[in-house]
Amino acid sequence: MKIVSTNIGEPRTLPFNGKEVTTGIFKFPVEEGIFLGAEDVEKDHVIDRRYHGGIDKACYLYSADHYEYWQKLYPELEMPWGMFGENLTVEGLHEAQVNIGDVFSIGDVIVQATQPRQPCYKLNFRFHDKEIVRQFVDSGFSGVYVRVLEGGQVTAGTEMKRIERKESVSIQQVYTWIYASDFDPEIKRAINDPNIAASCRKDLLKRWGDLL
Repeated sequence: MKIVSTNIGEPRTLPFNGKEVTTGIFKFPVEEGIFLGAEDVEKDHVIDRRYHGGIDKACYLYSADHYEYWQKLYPELEMPWGMFGENLTVEGLHEAQVNIGDVFSIGDVIVQATQPRQPCYKLNFRFHDKEIVRQFVDSGFSGVYVRVLEGGQVTAGTEMKRIERKESVSIQQVYTWIYASDFDPEIKRAINDPNIAASCRKDLLKRWGDLL
């Protein structure tokens, strides 16, 4: 895997359903790279910290490989790296091959996979399409949130290497369970995993708690 782009954004305030909404989803590449801290990316703007940022979701990664899929769905739309609000665009990243708790090195930086990204309506602002959230869910291409175990500077071109693989469930499987219509007893594995993000565990319990 390789980092192909490092992205941060400035806040923008836009009209939505009769009110104004401020978002940090408009991220674009920066040549100098980005600094991954314990709770967020320096100089980036996280507006709603209920859902973004913090120890369990300090940085968001999305696969460069998925862009081809989206470009086919939106052939007229320009798609710069950072289109999905990711801080790191990564070549060779796939959610089905990353398990909760897997640890990766990115140069001197060490990160750990914690949960898939659950899309919100603010993706509408970049795609100009109210169907994008449903398409994002259906695609299975959630991207990966990570906690930062050892912070530092990350620049494009740096290799990302898995240095510890956990015998847990994949990011993609957790993503499927969040939106599934049928209960799978294996969901307990994710809920009981010590490395899963607290917010993701909460969402799984909210969705399936009555059946556990």
